[in-house]
Amino acid sequence: MKDKHITEVTFRKYKSGFSKGEILALFPYVISTDHFVDCYEHCGQHGSADYKHCLSITTPTTKEESKDLTRELKSIGYNLKVVKKRQHNKYLDAYKESKKRFA
Repeated sequence: MKDKHITEVTFRKYKSGFSKGEILALFPYVISTDHFVDCYEHCGQHGSADYKHCLSITTPTTKEESKDLTRELKSIGYNLKVVKKRQHNKYLDAYKESKKRFA
């Protein structure tokens, strides 16, 4: 069942290391704990990630590179809106809301 809520996502590709070339989905406004955001990969699936660190070790993807992960996320119900970069004020609002949930 497709989620009615639109989840914004940023797709990134690892530059080097064990995961070189793998695609990562970052959810820039879904705060998991403290300053970490939710993320998703084919292998490992859902997790938490430091958004800024992930940006430093990855590069933006093309639509073609992220199509398989997009398909996978949609198959488990996500209603996605792809964004290239996080808006700081929107992130702060999401962060403040998360603090209420985790309090």
